[in-house]
Amino acid sequence: MLRAADAEFGAELAAAVPGLWLGPVEARYLEEPRGRFFGQGGVLAKPSETAQVAGLLRACHGAGVGVVPYGGGTGLVSGQIAPEGPAPVILSLERMAGLRAIDAQSLVIGAGASLQAVQDHAAAVGRRFPLTLASQGTAQIGGCLATNAGGVHVLRYGNARALCLGVEAVLADGTVWNGLTRLRKDNTGYDLRDLLIGAEGTLGVITAAALRLFEPPAVEGVAVFAVPSPAAAVALLGLAQERFAGCVSAFELIARQGLGFLREVGPEVHFPFAVDPDWMVLIELGLPAGMAVEAAFADLFAAAGELVSDAVVAQSGAQAAQIWALRESLPVANRRIGAISSHDISVPVADIPQFVAEATEMLREMGDFRINCFGHVGDGNLHYNVFPAPGRARAEYDDRREAVKRAVHDLVVGGFNGSVSAEHGIGRLKTGDLERYADPAKLSMMRAVKAALDPRGILNPGAVLRG
Repeated sequence: MLRAADAEFGAELAAAVPGLWLGPVEARYLEEPRGRFFGQGGVLAKPSETAQVAGLLRACHGAGVGVVPYGGGTGLVSGQIAPEGPAPVILSLERMAGLRAIDAQSLVIGAGASLQAVQDHAAAVGRRFPLTLASQGTAQIGGCLATNAGGVHVLRYGNARALCLGVEAVLADGTVWNGLTRLRKDNTGYDLRDLLIGAEGTLGVITAAALRLFEPPAVEGVAVFAVPSPAAAVALLGLAQERFAGCVSAFELIARQGLGFLREVGPEVHFPFAVDPDWMVLIELGLPAGMAVEAAFADLFAAAGELVSDAVVAQSGAQAAQIWALRESLPVANRRIGAISSHDISVPVADIPQFVAEATEMLREMGDFRINCFGHVGDGNLHYNVFPAPGRARAEYDDRREAVKRAVHDLVVGGFNGSVSAEHGIGRLKTGDLERYADPAKLSMMRAVKAALDPRGILNPGAVLRG
């Protein structure tokens, strides 16, 4: 049983770690973006250096006090807040945001740096860090790594894990692991970096990271293509990859329902077509020098034939930003409408059309819902979200939320051998899903790793693995 981080323990912590910033827990550290859960916390700690994180964890390990690492607070599965159990220490990395080193190939930076700050540092040396999220101004790099964040450029560059060369991390007992290597190849034993990335702060606290930088494409362009169906979108993806191998940076699916939500509740965006198509795809190309992006999109449109009915190619950086703003505003509109059940799922890319058809028919038989299906079709990750019928509120469906989620997830896993958490993680929201759908051997190995690295269970208690 864990001990609460009460005033008495706060005094003990202050004595154990001189110079550590400690204070009461502000409300913003106890909230999550969807407003479904509210956390608790006894002490808020804001270390400014790795040694302070080590001292804090050493003290918490000795006293049996839980620690919830907190990044930008943008996570969508309640991994950053603890609604139940003894009040933990909230460990915010926001004061550990400094740039430690940078060159043309990589940079080393504190875990509290925002994703936008990382991108700005890269741009200052003529390079790019390609992890791109709508929340990048708030999301911190430590949280992005802890959740193995995805985003819109996974198709070309990979998840956060693929963009990280090494990490510095503090283990549950206060041991500091200096894994900030910038090597591309290192086969000296188990890959502990990849063990900590995606562990959501349950195996160690990432305090700094060495990240890969990339040469920006010489020529870039954005367009939207109107397509009649998800099947046409997948076929168009294959055609684009054949014609521009390695140069398709993003390929995003958008449904008419998502555009309808934007028209209904905002945010205000520019709509590319006079009449909203049933489906459309946002395509970003990054091409070598000497290629003309408008000609490339024209070539793709001509080759696509009946796969597409219309297209709009951005003629400037401002127009490209307008197109991206539409895509990035979809989650905002979703929150304003209020989802009954949101699903961050992945299936094999080739199976996307069949999944969408089967899931939509299944839900049609279950009740009167609106479905907004959008996301990263290039890597098989869809946000398949279910909403109330027009004029009805989310609360009216509270008694059906679990049945809707279960039906969609059962179809994803049982019908398509997919995943019920493609990029958001498990957090506390999906611990039951992990237990229901994960291979028993996988769960056994995960529990063994957790017991070995965090025997007292102080690191993000209740997240990923129950009990």
